Amino acid sequence: MSADRHTTMAPVSLRERRRSAASREIVDAAEQHLAAHGPAALSLRAVARSLGMTVQALYHYFPNRDALVTALITKAYDDLADALQAAADRAGPDVREPRLVVVAEAYREWGVARPEHFQLLYGTPLRSYAAPADGPTTQAVRRMGTVFQRELFAGFTPEQLAAADVPLLSAAHREQLEGLPVQAQGDLPAAAVALFLSAWGHVHGLVVLEVFGHTSFLGGRQAEVFRTSVRMMLEDIHRRIPAGPVQDERVR
Repeated sequence: MSADRHTTMAPVSLRERRRSAASREIVDAAEQHLAAHGPAALSLRAVARSLGMTVQALYHYFPNRDALVTALITKAYDDLADALQAAADRAGPDVREPRLVVVAEAYREWGVARPEHFQLLYGTPLRSYAAPADGPTTQAVRRMGTVFQRELFAGFTPEQLAAADVPLLSAAHREQLEGLPVQAQGDLPAAAVALFLSAWGHVHGLVVLEVFGHTSFLGGRQAEVFRTSVRMMLEDIHRRIPAGPVQDERVR
């Protein structure tokens, strides 16, 4: 019998469990402060005060503001990815509405319900903050993008995606798209990456306009306008991808 069968993970120490619990409590308090005052007003001192601890004690868990901001951004992206995946799971394979529309609506609903968190992710960058290169925030946003990409191109083969009808890409731009890391856009051909970026910009742009109050003139019809716009966008993109023998029924 292989020794691997007897290998067990070392138990997490009491000190590590306490540290993990304290870190989660600090992040929860920071989220409450964020929701009440917005990203720009995030203050380590205020977060510490709300927990009855000193800033010096908080530094034992987050050495500076950037570390706490990174934790908040990572959690927000993970929460958003969870919401998108849950929407896709609820839709199931037989949903009448295109699954991409269902996922896009979940994206909109998350942003509208949590405007301060949305602003943390997509609003004015926090002064002096720089996310760690290829760090937890990057991993989290890729997870969210994977759900969106999967539902956008579900049922199409790589050959179909490569043959998509897109405006002529310059040689430099095509080379750039084809050279993106696999973790960024999977192994999509350049034409599909161009379609993905266009779709993402369309969906995200509509949500930004609403979250920042630029479509309030639509009143209670904002959700309907969003749904209709995403449907038209999806139909246009799928018309650009040639029909083939292998095509999931849910993307018709």
